[in-house]
Amino acid sequence: MVLTLIISNIGLTVGHHKYYVGDNQQWTYKMTSNWSNGKKFYAGDILVFKYNPGEHNVIKVNAEDYTFCRVPANVKVYESGNDHIKLKRGDNYFICGIFGHCGIGMKIAIKAY
Repeated sequence: MVLTLIISNIGLTVGHHKYYVGDNQQWTYKMTSNWSNGKKFYAGDILVFKYNPGEHNVIKVNAEDYTFCRVPANVKVYESGNDHIKLKRGDNYFICGIFGHCGIGMKIAIKAY
């Protein structure tokens, strides 16, 4: 009975992955997409943003705010320096909300399946 239960649960487990954002696992200026090349992201995967608190932050935004580097009103601001954010299915957009940082490339867009 126990063996049967273990075998039947193997197929039910869905593993989500954790990805550290940035070329050197650091959320920083002039982000490139090289760190994500070859990776396919799924809803439920976790992005980890590591940075020095006080110097940067992370804000999840929509496509328009991403394009224009706008920080929406009443948005959640992640600022721990070790932020774990779960991806939702579809397009996910992130910027640094510190003035000027997004404009010099501190932003990423991820599509999750």
